Amino acid sequence: MLLRLLAASALAALCLPAVAQEHSHDHHAPAQAAATELAVSQAWSRAMPPSAPTGAVYFVLENRGEQPERLIGAQTSRAEKTELHTHVHQNDMMKMQQIESVDVPAAGKVEFKPGGNHLMLFGLKQPLVAGESFPVTLQFENGGEITTEVSIEVDAPAAGGAASGHHH
Repeated sequence: MLLRLLAASALAALCLPAVAQEHSHDHHAPAQAAATELAVSQAWSRAMPPSAPTGAVYFVLENRGEQPERLIGAQTSRAEKTELHTHVHQNDMMKMQQIESVDVPAAGKVEFKPGGNHLMLFGLKQPLVAGESFPVTLQFENGGEITTEVSIEVDAPAAGGAASGHHH
């Protein structure tokens, strides 16, 4: 009887890694599914002079899902580094400030626009020339990613409303 108990315990111990691996795999699937509930639209960047070391990307991020999401970063081959930024009022002045993440509510949307939240591009590898476009990959807390094409405009697209200055 003791031998059977030891054999059963050993078998259970051997199966645990397989069960744990399967369990962790199940948690990864919803992250990929969640990314399909997110949609990016109106992605644009303002054309900049060839000497400009920075640029900004604006877009609308919509969460069509039932769970809130959190944007935690982005990357693009067009710049050495990207950061999430917002504008804050400080001492009667508008100041640009880096932020770690942006919450996207369930069944809601967040607009990234001049004077508000935006994606900063540092160390541009190529000038932002009107009429061109480039890809940006948005990264989410759950591990999901969305790649979208950013069009470079002379000024804000008509759908985005009136443009306001974005100076650094």
